[in-house]
Amino acid sequence: MITIENLTKYYGNNKAVNNISFTINDNEILGFLGPNGAGKSTTMNMIAGYLPMTSGKVTIFGSDISKDPIKAKKNIGYLPEIPPVYPDMKVTEYLSFCAGIKQVPLSKRKDEIKRVLALLKIEDVKGKLIRNLSKGYKQRVGFAQALLGDPKFIILDEPTVGLDPNQVIEVRKLIKELKKDHIVIFSSHILSEVSEVCDRVVIINKGDIRAIDTIENLESTFSSSLSLHIKVKGSKSKAASIIEMTDGVKELLSIDNEGNDIYAFTVQLEGDAEEIQDKLMADLLQNQIRIVEVYTDKPNLENVFIDLINRPVQKESLADLLDEIVPETTDTDETDTKEED
Repeated sequence: MITIENLTKYYGNNKAVNNISFTINDNEILGFLGPNGAGKSTTMNMIAGYLPMTSGKVTIFGSDISKDPIKAKKNIGYLPEIPPVYPDMKVTEYLSFCAGIKQVPLSKRKDEIKRVLALLKIEDVKGKLIRNLSKGYKQRVGFAQALLGDPKFIILDEPTVGLDPNQVIEVRKLIKELKKDHIVIFSSHILSEVSEVCDRVVIINKGDIRAIDTIENLESTFSSSLSLHIKVKGSKSKAASIIEMTDGVKELLSIDNEGNDIYAFTVQLEGDAEEIQDKLMADLLQNQIRIVEVYTDKPNLENVFIDLINRPVQKESLADLLDEIVPETTDTDETDTKEED
């Protein structure tokens, strides 16, 4: 298990990560989501031990990364957003260099390099200079170095950037296979990708956690405020009146005239969408309003994400507000000048 407790990061007086806590369970893929500037990359850099934290604690399989970094980092494979490749090295030279840094035994190094080349399907470029590779190949070489030594905790920051559709499918499949023997934290701006591979998600914005849950639970919670689209033939005013008076209809959002007495209504629901839809259809039919088409927006991770990141954060106490005005900093923080995503 990986445990993140009260993790905080300041850049000068700017709080990039605000006292966040969560756990990642064994054999789990955790999606880590947020808009640009939310604090995702900063958080993952701290979890990996690449960036010092202002305060908090990261425990990797029982080892505190601040107190026992060597032991903790032996369990980590990290692919940052920009792959840490050396352009003047050949692919095998680079992987051999990384294997040495990771202390992969010399007797096993050749087989280990062969293994990761096969996993990422990059055997065909193993003798090429990295500078001559496409962006997609460079990304996969960076992924390969993260898997060297078979670390049990894999951190992936935008691992499919630059890949073509076939490569994306292959890498997604690999990520899902890693779950059998690893813990994975996976950041991506492609929400359909996260929905496909992740067991739970953490949504972060402006350094604050907005949600931690399974995708199914988040979508279920969001389904109580969906939009219903209903197209009818008949009296516009009568249909509008019936719709607005139906229990569970929060707001009539729009009416479009499609000609021939056909009108398309979009309404905001509040409550059980299926029950409201059935009641609305019955009321319209009873009043001789013909229903041409009706459907409800299906809740998805994108709906949830947009809703959560646009909600204002409620401060829990006066202390939270004061903390933003007068931050506690350490000597380490004074040397940090660059803000990361």
